[in-house]
Amino acid sequence: MTFTDKAVLVTGATSGIGRAAALKFAAAGARVALVGRNREALDGTRAAMAAGGDRAVAIQADITQEEDVRRVADEAARALGGLDVLLCAAGVIGTGSIENTSYELWDQMMAVNVRSVFRLVQLALPALTPRKGNIVVVSSVNGQRAFPNVLAYCCSKAAVDQFVMCASLELAPKGIRINAVNPGVTRTNLHRRSGMSEADYAAFVERSRTTHPIGRVGEPEEVADMILFLASDRASMITGNCVFVDGGRHNTCAR
Repeated sequence: MTFTDKAVLVTGATSGIGRAAALKFAAAGARVALVGRNREALDGTRAAMAAGGDRAVAIQADITQEEDVRRVADEAARALGGLDVLLCAAGVIGTGSIENTSYELWDQMMAVNVRSVFRLVQLALPALTPRKGNIVVVSSVNGQRAFPNVLAYCCSKAAVDQFVMCASLELAPKGIRINAVNPGVTRTNLHRRSGMSEADYAAFVERSRTTHPIGRVGEPEEVADMILFLASDRASMITGNCVFVDGGRHNTCAR
């Protein structure tokens, strides 16, 4: 797969799946707009790119803020001279049941995982449409399978999947494809940032060896490979799909 001179916008580019995908896009020849809240981490992603990131632009922004989302869409299209691919990889997770999930946690899950995707897709359409570009959204196996104690997160990812399916029908006449990738547990900082301690995270990863039929958790690069495929011309007949990259976890009951 080649993305020579393609313009790619990546949110969540400072870590995990977003960072892995950004590096792969750059290695495949793309010009990449990197979006994240942490300037130092953004610069780190850019520095890790082939050729020192000279074909990348870093945009520091909080995608839960309307002014920042508008700025991201404008700056990326202007800096890259248009837009061929939008990757929405920013996301957060929080624990909580129906009994103890707070308003604040619910709103945070929806703001980051759902509303930011909805708005950025809307705002990127003027740049994507002339090039018949495409969109990939990082969802989760939790969007299609129920798990206890992550109520708001599961609901937010289910909303993302429905958004992708509905938007695919509306964008197809424009020649724009949109798909989601639905990872299982993947070795990123997502759970640590939710407040999980290192010891708890290590135990969680070890337990995931039994909850994923393939016998291990995923790596960001494995999900990134699917992202690049969906964003490439090789996937030209694929739209409105939610693709599991979860080692078979979606085939199991909650454990």
